[in-house]
Amino acid sequence: MKKWAVAVAAFLLLLSGCTSRETVKKPVKEEKPNTKPENKPEDAVKASPYFYPLTGIGTDTKPDQRAVAVMVNNHPKARPQSGLNKADIVYEVLAEGDVTRFLAVFQSERPANIGPVRSARDYYINLAKGLNALYIAHGYSPEAKQLLESNYVDNLNGMVYDGTLFKRSSSRKPPHNSYITYDNILKGAEQKGYSMKNSPPAFRFYTVEESKNITGQEAKTVNITYSKSGTYNSKYQFDETLGKYKRFSAGEQTVDLDTGDPILLDNVFIIEAVHKAIDSYGRRDIDFETGGKAYLLQMGKVNEVEWANKNGRIVPMKNGEEIPFVQGKTWVNVVPAAPGLHTSVSLSAQ
Repeated sequence: MKKWAVAVAAFLLLLSGCTSRETVKKPVKEEKPNTKPENKPEDAVKASPYFYPLTGIGTDTKPDQRAVAVMVNNHPKARPQSGLNKADIVYEVLAEGDVTRFLAVFQSERPANIGPVRSARDYYINLAKGLNALYIAHGYSPEAKQLLESNYVDNLNGMVYDGTLFKRSSSRKPPHNSYITYDNILKGAEQKGYSMKNSPPAFRFYTVEESKNITGQEAKTVNITYSKSGTYNSKYQFDETLGKYKRFSAGEQTVDLDTGDPILLDNVFIIEAVHKAIDSYGRRDIDFETGGKAYLLQMGKVNEVEWANKNGRIVPMKNGEEIPFVQGKTWVNVVPAAPGLHTSVSLSAQ
């Protein structure tokens, strides 16, 4: 396997002579001036009058439903999880020590069952708020509890609704057995008087034709190191036939517990952020405001970019311009600035 370290010098040299506009080849045919809404994918406009704001995929009905962001457990005893394959975007972030946790955001699809649901951290809450999402968790850190109890974000928590809205699975042991159905999320929102209207702010997306012309360094496999034991390490492999990335945890493919369907992704966005330990449990404070280095993997190619926080949305940037995503599902991995992106992530053309 050819490691990223072998190719990094040549890759960075390549990037230094490119702008964000050069990540997509210009079509030979002259384009007519774009008179459509700025963030609306052209293909979605041709096929459907609307598009989903977190995936860019076209739809015949206006997607005005509110997003739901659920804290999903990633402990080995919580795998495989339920509902992740239906998420529009997932954020994978360290929760404590070398343990990662997922913030799964749903808007275009509604999984019947989601979980196991796990406890909140303040930075996950901020990510959910940036997408105007109803936040779902079971438990909380002291910092997260303060935010939730101040009504900083609309939320439902299993500490309040354990056994009612949240159900315990008999096949798993606590704290890896708390689940919530989408129907119960809607029921809880109604009970609390939360509006489930108003879709999240939209990301930018390439048209289908533009995504076929994405350039960059070949990178069919990416490994992300979170733990020395490998328990929480992530891996992505690009499937040429499907044109999508498959995901793995500790070498095992990530699939849905209830259906066996695999996680299939169109964008893998890996960002570097400053992490600071704040207590003896290994909980952290993570800087999601400043921006920094990032890798963006699309269509089997990787580009080194930057990330920025735009009104709560974490977006890829190059030369001051937001880079579009490929239409479809996105997974965002957050790695600590120390040891850094280049140390935590290895990529291969194979």
